[in-house]
Amino acid sequence: MDRFHVASPVCMPNRASLMTGRMPSAHGVRSNGIPLARSAVTFVDLLAAAGYRTALIGKSHLQNFTGQAPVFKPPEGPQDWRRPPEHLARAIDHKLDGREYDEENPNGWEAGKRSVGLPFYGFQHVDLATGHGDQCGADYLNWLRERHPDAERLRSAAAALPHDYTCPQAVRTAVPVDLYPTSYVRERAVAYLSDTAAGEKDKPFFLMVSFPDPHHPFTPPGKYWDMYQPKDMARPAAFARGDWRPSPYVERLMAARASGNANVHGQAAFAVNEREALEARALTCGMISCIDDAIGEVLAALESSGRREDTVLIFMSDHGDYLGDHRILLKGPAMYQGVVRTPFIWSDPDSRVQGIRSGALASTIDVPATILERARLAPCLGMQGMSLLGTLENGTAAARDSVLIQYDHQVGPSRPGRMLRTHGLVTRDWRMSIAEGVPGGELYNLQRDPDEFFNLWDDRAAVEDKCDLLARLARTEMETVDELPLPTGRA
Repeated sequence: MDRFHVASPVCMPNRASLMTGRMPSAHGVRSNGIPLARSAVTFVDLLAAAGYRTALIGKSHLQNFTGQAPVFKPPEGPQDWRRPPEHLARAIDHKLDGREYDEENPNGWEAGKRSVGLPFYGFQHVDLATGHGDQCGADYLNWLRERHPDAERLRSAAAALPHDYTCPQAVRTAVPVDLYPTSYVRERAVAYLSDTAAGEKDKPFFLMVSFPDPHHPFTPPGKYWDMYQPKDMARPAAFARGDWRPSPYVERLMAARASGNANVHGQAAFAVNEREALEARALTCGMISCIDDAIGEVLAALESSGRREDTVLIFMSDHGDYLGDHRILLKGPAMYQGVVRTPFIWSDPDSRVQGIRSGALASTIDVPATILERARLAPCLGMQGMSLLGTLENGTAAARDSVLIQYDHQVGPSRPGRMLRTHGLVTRDWRMSIAEGVPGGELYNLQRDPDEFFNLWDDRAAVEDKCDLLARLARTEMETVDELPLPTGRA
């Protein structure tokens, strides 16, 4: 599908949407740093309840994996007011703490934790890799330590190999290909298919193979570092043309970089020059090729298990990266196509048609409904996605006419005590987004301006379209208001 979109352009909210089929405003993981409630019902729970063997190998990121305190600080109220006791300090106490929310916490793994407590959001088997690049942890780090006498030294900054790239977060890791996180995920997935899937052919299975790459820092190992050259990368349109004006958000990033005040080593987006953008693209292609080779081995193991002809394959990503679009890198509140539009491939051996390429709109929240329909399992109450099976069968029957995208961020509140919040809507022809507490908005005609350079928000010729989109956004937000809890009586 060419127009598959995220529910949120960052890891934890979109991964929670993938698992629950619910928007961030419904499942509660509105931003990175909020773990998915263990009480949440996932589509994997439903598969397990129906007799499926379920397994996760690789990245979960349904819980926090930095071990660091949150950046966001809620308002405390006037200093001379009496504050409520701790157990009454929140309108609803979601109790997102305790040992069951420390499964991905690096402090526990460093203290000797050896495995994830099961079941884990419906998964009965978990081989976990937390983090990114060559700095992944959890089960992966234990695996690495078993195979190398000084794993910490191997992946330290001091051991990094020299290179002439200038792109921030470009690191030529000393970790060889066979010890890199991608190889760990590949090895464990092959083992699962060879042992469980092949050994229990009378039982259906669901296996999520989740590679931490591609993601910053840009650390493709071994031969993948220089497999692609920056000079061969497509030049970002923002560097090729001079007839566009940066948005206020991008202008701030450019000004911060020009003044030397940008944090180019963190998680938030920052401005880059053309050379840095091309280097990031080349290194990202290297990480993707490393994954491609690993997927080839996983598919070969599936073939050897004898289960290929009764297994549906799904390929997707949790979000994108600006990679030089609008002269910025990483991801953030600007809902450019590079971060919100992601790949989605569905391969079903029982499908009546093959090789269909669809331009229909789709969302991350549609994946659980699609999988459950294919498995002939009813969804749970509160799932908000639409099944894509009809679209996947003929390529034209659109399940939806728009996609809602929600983004919250702990840093940069639009007003004191509030997170930065941007919501957007994508239709066949338009992308519109508005930010809480920020005047105006963004409105782009994707048919005439696919690179999103010309904001039509204040264009009189686009007033009718803008009003229509604002009404559609309001209706879509109403449709995603949580239906739970249900009434318990007639009142």
